[in-house]
Order: sequence, then C-alpha cells, then structure tokens
Amino acid sequence: MSDKKVRVRQVRSAIGFDRSQRATLRGLGLRRRGQAVEVEDTPSVRGMIGKVRHLIVIEETSDAG
Repeated sequence: MSDKKVRVRQVRSAIGFDRSQRATLRGLGLRRRGQAVEVEDTPSVRGMIGKVRHLIVIEETSDAG
C-alpha cells in the first residue's frame, strides 16, 4: 500500500448540485468552499475526485518526511 497523499481543495460551492455530489465532498472530508484536506491516493478516492472534479482542485503533496 502506498503512502502517497493528495491534497484536495474545494473551490466551488456544492449548492445547486445533486445530493450524491454533496455526499462525495463530505466523504472526502470537505465541508466548505476554500477548505483543503489531505487524503490517501487510492483508486476509490480517485473515483470520488473524478465525480466532483468540477468543484475541486487537486494538488500533489511532496513527501518531505
């Protein structure tokens, strides 16, 4: 299992989008616009990111430790 992480930042509001997309944002740990979280880079997380890619920005994290 890889220790690689991905930083995800919500840049658009989920208002006006369907309930499953809002639930996907919550599953990623995002609650409000502008918030950023680090999540593990797994296929399931990548699928969640793909579902809400129009609401978020993905930043690769550097493994400095």
